[in-house]
Amino acid sequence: MHPRLIVESILPHLGAIIGLALGFVLIARLMREKRRPSNTFAWLLLIVLVPYIGVPLYLLIGGRKLARLTQDKSSLSLLALSGENNHVTPSPFGLIAQANRTQFIPTGTEAYQNLVDSIQAAEKSIDITTFILSHDAVGRRIVKELAKKARKGVKVRLLIDAIGSWGKKTLYMLELEKAGGKIERFMPVFPISFPGATNLRNHRKIAIFDKSRAIIGGRNIGLDYMGPTVSPNRWQDLGVCVSGPAVMALNAIFEEDWAFASRKRGYVPQPQPAVAADPSHESVIEIMASGPDTTGDPLYEKILSSIQEAEQSITIVTPYFIPDDVLLRTLIVKARTGKNVTLVIPRKSNHKVTDLARKHFLRQLDEAGASILAYQDGMVHGKALLIDRDIAMTGSANLDLRSLFVNYEVAAFFYTEQDIKEVGNWIQSIKSRCLALSAEELEPRRAFKGVAEDLCRLITPLL
Repeated sequence: MHPRLIVESILPHLGAIIGLALGFVLIARLMREKRRPSNTFAWLLLIVLVPYIGVPLYLLIGGRKLARLTQDKSSLSLLALSGENNHVTPSPFGLIAQANRTQFIPTGTEAYQNLVDSIQAAEKSIDITTFILSHDAVGRRIVKELAKKARKGVKVRLLIDAIGSWGKKTLYMLELEKAGGKIERFMPVFPISFPGATNLRNHRKIAIFDKSRAIIGGRNIGLDYMGPTVSPNRWQDLGVCVSGPAVMALNAIFEEDWAFASRKRGYVPQPQPAVAADPSHESVIEIMASGPDTTGDPLYEKILSSIQEAEQSITIVTPYFIPDDVLLRTLIVKARTGKNVTLVIPRKSNHKVTDLARKHFLRQLDEAGASILAYQDGMVHGKALLIDRDIAMTGSANLDLRSLFVNYEVAAFFYTEQDIKEVGNWIQSIKSRCLALSAEELEPRRAFKGVAEDLCRLITPLL
């Protein structure tokens, strides 16, 4: 056959041929990755059955722990810090620090005032990373305060997620750069250097002042999360201010994230200072990072092991509840063996898809004897875990597949009686405004709504 005829016969099918070849490449890559079976199966179905959607979607958001990204972004090893301070010791999951001081931040007004006061009191440096920096009165005020400190010679660095703060680098933020502060975006929306990494978002919330005092928790910076006055529409959340050796781990986490975001400018991670302990402070805190820059899934593994070891009670507060099979089955077994398992969620979250997807999991927990409590007065955005009054946790991670296996997250586990009591008190304040979900509310929907629930549950591995 004439070469021209061969070309003409192939051209109409070239797109399909390329798509098929790319599909095989992606399937091979997918099978090599360490994913949950449900996640792998969901992507396989999408790529094979709807390649024109599945292939580009996987290239955009299919990444989890990309080898090239891991090489480009230094993997976090908090264990190395243990040699710098005798009040810091390694753990299988993170870094345990003793002799810390804590101040829990249960309300949005306290969170706002604490953040403003901390910025104003900083003398040398301010490092802030947030998923969302809202373009509202709170966002503008915080940027204005940061700009004031930058003009006075304080080293100010602001790291925002490119998707979480989409389009937020507007004129009011440029005021900070003009004042000498630095702003970086974490992971471009369309990361050409790392195909598939659009899915990998920095969900961490950390604010560090003078390398010795830090605020972590679930709050972003905006009116939904904090403000100078009480608001009935404000989301319920929890944060904690920490000073002491535990801040060393937070300094390391921020520094690695900043270096990755500003790598094209030639920035490399800088050594972080040791933070002195104060023997008068008693808080024992385990700082844990989780995400593509960690080995394994330490936060998930720590939560799972803590639940498995529970002897009396397990209380979880989360805005979105989409567990994997192992975590769900562990909670079910605990409930069926007489342990007091309580899950606190908002009656309606800000994501309809996750509300529909969670129904399947809630029904199974309810049938096992767990208590499902729904917050009635708006949105609960806080994340908390309480085990037997022996361990408490808060941080940036929700109890869903995205936070546990995909996002960059940070959490603090508390082992001191007073800290555990503080987390318990906040949980109790949320529970006091909850009602138990009835069996009728958890019943499977029929017709269209039932189909919608099933579809949302099927796509949860891709969320």
